[in-house]
Order: sequence, then structure tokens, then C-alpha cells
Amino acid sequence: MRRWTGGLAALALAGCAGPRPAAPLDAVVQPPAAWRAVTPAGTAVDAAWWRSFGDPALSQVVETALAHNTDLAVAAARVEEARAQYRLAEAQRLPNLSAGVGGGRQRDVSPFGAPQVQTAGRGQFSVSYDTDLFGRLANASAAARAGLLATEAGRDSLRLAVAATAASGYVNLRALDARLAVLRDTLEARSESRRLTKRRSDTGYSPRLDYEQAEAEYRAAEQLMPVTEAAIARQENGLSVLLGENPRAIVRGRELAQIGAPPVPNGLPADLLRRRPDLAQAEQQLVAADRSLDSARAAFLPNIQLTAAGGYVASTLLNDPIQTYSLGGSLLAPILDGGRLRAQQGVVAARRDQAAQAYRKAALTAFREVEDALAAEQAARAQAVSLEAQRHALSEALLLATNRYKAGYSAYIEKLDAQRSLLAVELTLIQTRSDRLNALIALYQGVGGGWSPQP
Repeated sequence: MRRWTGGLAALALAGCAGPRPAAPLDAVVQPPAAWRAVTPAGTAVDAAWWRSFGDPALSQVVETALAHNTDLAVAAARVEEARAQYRLAEAQRLPNLSAGVGGGRQRDVSPFGAPQVQTAGRGQFSVSYDTDLFGRLANASAAARAGLLATEAGRDSLRLAVAATAASGYVNLRALDARLAVLRDTLEARSESRRLTKRRSDTGYSPRLDYEQAEAEYRAAEQLMPVTEAAIARQENGLSVLLGENPRAIVRGRELAQIGAPPVPNGLPADLLRRRPDLAQAEQQLVAADRSLDSARAAFLPNIQLTAAGGYVASTLLNDPIQTYSLGGSLLAPILDGGRLRAQQGVVAARRDQAAQAYRKAALTAFREVEDALAAEQAARAQAVSLEAQRHALSEALLLATNRYKAGYSAYIEKLDAQRSLLAVELTLIQTRSDRLNALIALYQGVGGGWSPQP
């Protein structure tokens, strides 16, 4: 009869928790069947994907950033904190052993009213153990483990972001270098045009207007030089901090036009759910919240704890030491708590729902990032082909306009227009090449950068 009474009491306490709150149905992730952009057959992504660009200097920048970046050092410390939290949660499930000794000399009054002096000592060993009959501690430990895995995935996500930022920063630096080289060539060409128009103006073969226009165009190109040089310095300084170093010059490798464009990585949208560390982080955060909900529900049920202690007491008033011991247990169950446990369950359930929606948002964002990168890479590749053809045509047009001007068959304005158009196209081509490489970097980051979860 007592056994049935205890079981009914446990069921009654469990009923106080009510039914387990269900996860929100609208948080379910349904990946698309295929990408919107038409992708050629690609290759699997290597973990050191930045080496596929074929520039040793770019690889060195990325690997230095991964080794010395300060944000990554902070993330590593967070992982150690989460690991310690998991060990703490696991330790709560193990027996608690303790030992103690004490003693001293004292003078008091005996039961017969006579003074007595004794030197006494006591040694004791005690054990306590929470049976965790309903899984409160086990679920708390599982939540801590999921939190550890989420922290590790967050560190890996940051590592991927640092690698992509470093690679993109190097590409942007080489784009600025290419821009500066074009400006220097343009300045040299316009200096020659200025010299030619001045000589023709001084000899009366062309109006003074031609020289003034050549002078203005020369100054227009000249004033772009310090702006670009300052941008290069800022880019180097930013990269240096990313590498965990003081601002310094960055070692260059290949020219922008020589940096290889690796193939587009393959894979379906559903593959992202296991390839991206940020999605693994969101998933483990959801698991941790779900386990915390189970632990909060287990708090409604009785908590059974067993204790045992034993030792010896010795005194100068005793002929022999006396052995002491105690065995017992305790059953603690909530009866009336003013709704605190139910409120705690509501808090944890709401956090679980937040984690579910956050996972769905992270997945949708991942699909979008890959789609954006694919579209940007294809657009930049097509634009670069057209710009190459336009630059060739403008180079020929500038050559013809220069020859016609020297022969006196056309006005200087024709050559001036050809110079302006060629400079604009060359600068746009540099930006387009940079955009394509950055799109590929974003794509490799978007598909997870070859990441896989650790065992």
C-alpha cells in the first residue's frame, strides 16, 4: 500500500508540470531543392580553401590571421569556459565524498558537578549521493554538453569568418595596388600629352585650349594618387590588426589579374545544414534549451538523496576510541512554491522556442548568402568579359585619336574623350575582378569552408 501511495504522489507532482510544451511548428526548416543560380559541376571544398587562389602571399595572410587573431583567442577562452561548465554539470551527478578531522583540549563540568579536563579528537568520512531518479541532473548535464558543442561551433564559425575577411582584405589591397598602377600609367601618358600639346601650342599648330585641357586632365589624374595611397595605407593597417600585429606593410604576391579564380564549389542547399558551423551552433543551442526544459520539468518530481558517514572519536576520558556512523536518506518534493517552478518552466520553454526560431533564421540566412554569392560571381564574371572587350576597343580608339591629332585631322577633344573613357573602364575592370574574387571568397565561406563537426 505504501508503494502505491508513493507512486501516486510522484504522478501527482508530475501532473503539476502539465504537458510538455511542444516546439513551434513554424520553426521547421525546409531547404530548397536546388539553387536559383545555374551552377557548373564544381568540386568539394577543402578546409584550406584559400590556397586554391594560387597566391602564396594570400595564403600567408590568412594563416597568420588564424594563428594570431585576438578575437579567435577570446573564442578559444570561451570554449574552455564552456568545457569547465560541462565538467561542473557532470560532477553534480557523482557522489560527494568528504573527510574531516578535529580536536582540542577543553575543561568543563561533569554530570556529577566535578570539573574535568580532556583532550579529544574526532575523524569522520562522509558520502552523499543524489540519485537523480527523474533525470534533473542528467538533463542539465546534457544541456551543458550541447552548450559546449555550440561554443565550439561558434569558435569555428568565427575562424571561418576571420579567414574570409583576411582573404577579402588581401584581395582589396591588391585591387588598390592595381588602381594605383593604372593611375601612374595614366599620369605618365597624360604628362606626355601635356608636353605634346604645349609644344604644338607654342609653335602655333594647336590652340592654347588644347594645352589647358591636357593640363586639367593631368591634374585630375594626379589628385587621385594620394587618395589611393591613403586607402592602401588604411587597408594595410586594418589587415595588420586582423593578423594580431601592429600596423605594418603587407607582403604582396601575385597581381590582382594573376590571382586564380577557383571553381565554384558544389553541393545542394540541404548540405548546408551539416556543413556550416554557424548552423551547427544554432542547432546545439536549440538542443541545450530543450534539455534545460526537461531539467526544469524534472524539478517538479521528488529529489532523493542518500547520505552515509562514519568515523572515530577519541578522548583522554575514554579507554578506547568510539566508532560512530550514520546512514540515511532524504526525500524532498515541492508541495507549495507559489508557482515558482511553473514560471521557471515557462521561462525555459520560451527560450527553447526562441532557439528554434533562431535556428530557422540562421538556415534561411545561409541559403540567402550562398544565393547572393553565386549571383555576384556570375555577374562579375560576365561583366569582366565585356569590360575586357571594351578596354581593347578603347585602347585602339585612343591610339587612332592620338595619331589623328598628331596629323592634324581631328581636334584634341577626341583624344581627351578616349583617355577619359579608357581610364574609367580600366578602373571598373579592376573593381569587377575584385568583386568576383570577393564573391568566390563569400561563396566558400557560405558553403562552410570545408568545415565538418568534430567527433
